[in-house]
Amino acid sequence: MQHDQTKIQECIQLAWQCRAMCQDTLFNYCLEKGGRHVAKAHVKVMTDCIEICQTAADFMTRHSDMHLSTCAACADVCEACAQSCGAMNDEEMKKCADICRRCAESCREMSKSPHSKAA
Repeated sequence: MQHDQTKIQECIQLAWQCRAMCQDTLFNYCLEKGGRHVAKAHVKVMTDCIEICQTAADFMTRHSDMHLSTCAACADVCEACAQSCGAMNDEEMKKCADICRRCAESCREMSKSPHSKAA
């Protein structure tokens, strides 16, 4: 059981880190850079990622029975955000894509864990 709790805590931390990175990158890099960094689809997926990461972390933190579903959705959105950020092909966006991929991997694992109970 302790192993599951550790994985859940790691997933919560990654979700918060991903949320913070996406929010910081969107508002303090993309909006200033302009051009394709502010394309409608890119801004939407980054905003979706910010929101779903917060939701997934909140669900796990408060022991929601629905956290497996939320983590599955979070993994999908983080993957999409990683692709969008990675397509920008610059160092700032690469950092964002990397944390999105790590969060997606953790959330995907969490969503498939039938024995996990929220921390």
